[in-house]
Amino acid sequence: MSTLAELEKRLQRIEDERAIERFIASYGPLVDAGEAEATADLWAKDGSYDVEGWHMRSRDDVAAIVRSDAHQDLISRGCCHFLGSAVVTVHGDDAVAVCESVLLLRRDDGYIAARAGANHFRLRKNAGRWRIVERVTRALNGSAEPRDLLAKGVLGAP
Repeated sequence: MSTLAELEKRLQRIEDERAIERFIASYGPLVDAGEAEATADLWAKDGSYDVEGWHMRSRDDVAAIVRSDAHQDLISRGCCHFLGSAVVTVHGDDAVAVCESVLLLRRDDGYIAARAGANHFRLRKNAGRWRIVERVTRALNGSAEPRDLLAKGVLGAP
């Protein structure tokens, strides 16, 4: 492979990694703003989101959760879905990313951390745009499953 072709391949990988990092970072601000359609648009049409207690199987399911009374109550009282920096591994038009997250809830005397999670994403690029095919979130509660999600994601495993 020529040096120019190698550089082009490396640049594309870096651009894809950066696009995915930005893409994942947009989840918190969108969901906290109550932007149901924009949040749902992060997912592939049949993409899934599996978080304890909920299993969303489509964009429509994701949008419905953001529009739900429970979520609207969270954002009207003040909350922050914060996702930390993502570790991204790109394999052509498929990628794996992993990050940790914290849900902060406003109380009269400040904020409390209501939840800390491990997030494992499988993504696919279609028509030049990355979308979530599958997101699995597990509470960082000391059990093996969330630790395995983090380790698997850092290693770039689907």
